[in-house]
Amino acid sequence: MSARETILKRLRERADGALSAPESDFSVMTGRGWSPQERLARFEHWIGSVHGEVIHVAEDDWTGALTTLLVDKGVRRLALGKRHPVAAEARLALADAGVALVDVDRDIEQWQREQFENVDAGLTSTRGAIAETGSLWLWPTPDEPRLMSLVPPLHIAVLDAATLEDTFFDVMERHEWADGMPTNALLISGPSKTADIEQTLAYGVHGPRELVVIVRHATAADSHDTRPEA
Repeated sequence: MSARETILKRLRERADGALSAPESDFSVMTGRGWSPQERLARFEHWIGSVHGEVIHVAEDDWTGALTTLLVDKGVRRLALGKRHPVAAEARLALADAGVALVDVDRDIEQWQREQFENVDAGLTSTRGAIAETGSLWLWPTPDEPRLMSLVPPLHIAVLDAATLEDTFFDVMERHEWADGMPTNALLISGPSKTADIEQTLAYGVHGPRELVVIVRHATAADSHDTRPEA
């Protein structure tokens, strides 16, 4: 019997019952009590501090802002999914915009060179964001694989203002990660950066040089405006 098997056998045959997790105090990780406006202002401050760009738009006009952004950034080839509502709406709006829409639902070996050399930007949805750290969180799928946000020089992320949480703990608790933790969640807190070379901070060395977050605000008559005050 191996050492591993011996240890597992002892655990299974414990005489004093099953092991239980110790009592833990998570209060330090939650309970910030920020208003929607404070939450959004904190998110924008922290992601902006590392060169992330935030654009506020009305929910029903976000594709207009996207079209303008692509023109301003000189994007000619945009990688995006097909089935997610964000991708579907973008495809419809960009049908006659002069931008080549690059399908991503392919085996990476079939278009690896194209993705690394010929794609100007990647467009993704987000599952939400974290105010305390200025982070987006994404849950990649076959329709929106993780490389869309990690390879193109420009990553455009679409975020609904209502999905902002105060802390990472709040995200895990609200979405019940203890019962179904995602296998490949991504936390993104700005464009790619490194200080490995002579301790000088450089952007875009291992991934996107730019990150633009399009924050969509609800436009229903009974909704509350969450945009931070000017």
